[in-house]
Amino acid sequence: MTQVIPGESEGIESTLRRFKREVSKAGIFQDMKKHRHFETPIEKSKRKALAKHKQRRKHFRF
Repeated sequence: MTQVIPGESEGIESTLRRFKREVSKAGIFQDMKKHRHFETPIEKSKRKALAKHKQRRKHFRF
């Protein structure tokens, strides 16, 4: 769980900015997007195969 404690003289805008940065570093948004909808086993295997294909192409480029 990401937690940000505001400083004494820190404004709400800078505290919110720090919070957003911490949430982004923790990968919470990516995880939330991934679990937003149910994914059938077939969809999951297709997604993994596509990611594997992209990863292979990335390594073989010159």
